[in-house]
Amino acid sequence: QVRVMESGGGLVQTGGSLRLSCTASGRIFSINAMGWYRQAPGKQRELVAGITSSGSTNYADSVKGRFTISRDNTDNTVYLQMNSLKPEDTAVYYCKVSEITATRWDDYWGRGTQVTVSS
Repeated sequence: QVRVMESGGGLVQTGGSLRLSCTASGRIFSINAMGWYRQAPGKQRELVAGITSSGSTNYADSVKGRFTISRDNTDNTVYLQMNSLKPEDTAVYYCKVSEITATRWDDYWGRGTQVTVSS
């Protein structure tokens, strides 16, 4: 079983920065994609940013130019650097790790970390 744990959330003022971290541990065969999602109250969970094992990235339009995703493959960790934060970035941020083999595709989620941006 793969365990996923996020950290780094908190309360920050508009224009501030936060850095989220997420580490996968346990019985890991080969982690492919890693990503950050968020869910605000009353809204659906949405993709914020994703990164493949080769380093290719994609971002939601709402965070392009402000957020940067990166990963350290040596310890199965993914980061999300969030700059110029806005109140609309307030949400619970979840990390997802995807393990893909020739016969299986498994997604593992963390429990989430709260990010609150005050105006």
